Amino acid sequence: MQLYLSGNSNLKSQISNPKSIKNIIFDFGGVICNIDIKRTEKRFIELGMKHLDSKESVMERDALFGKIEDGSLSSKNFRDALRKYFDKPVTDQEIDDAWNALLLEIPEPRIRLLEKLKKHYRIFLLSNSNEIHYLKFLESFKNQYRYRDFDALFEKAYFSFQVKLKKPDMEIFEYVIRNSNLNPGETLFIDDTLHHVEGALSAGIHAHHLQIQKGEQIMDIFQPEE
Repeated sequence: MQLYLSGNSNLKSQISNPKSIKNIIFDFGGVICNIDIKRTEKRFIELGMKHLDSKESVMERDALFGKIEDGSLSSKNFRDALRKYFDKPVTDQEIDDAWNALLLEIPEPRIRLLEKLKKHYRIFLLSNSNEIHYLKFLESFKNQYRYRDFDALFEKAYFSFQVKLKKPDMEIFEYVIRNSNLNPGETLFIDDTLHHVEGALSAGIHAHHLQIQKGEQIMDIFQPEE
């Protein structure tokens, strides 16, 4: 079944001819896999994470999150650095369980749509992620859908901690374009984070901001050929 971009979709970058799209790059968290960041925040508090009194402390902690995503900080060093924010000893497993709590289900309709799309488009995955999250959602993906890895569904899956680049920086989009030999004008990027969409647009890629807060899902922006 041939699928088209729905004419009703509100594309951030106007595509006068949806049939010109040959490549689709999908974000993972929020687009393919449901996430809830508040679950991790709650688990950290339950483990005894201190209240951060200063803006500098918050920025310092958040910088750790950024460094594990761009691969400049190992999982071990991330856990060790994070421990200073707790008021009691915490194990590696407790940190990992809390860190992974934000990862929810990967709904089957989304995977089935991707399986249809790959018959007509080159499809890719581009995710800001880290090794701890990656190992967790890869395990869930393999167990639920019996794919050996994400490259078995997508032509290629790009993860920020592996390529040492992050969205929304234009460099990561340029890297994907070069690495997979894509024409930006024939490529659509779908993400639920607006500044990531803007990063793709700066690289000349068409982009759609998926409005997950309004209940929009990737199934809503494609429709069967009539």
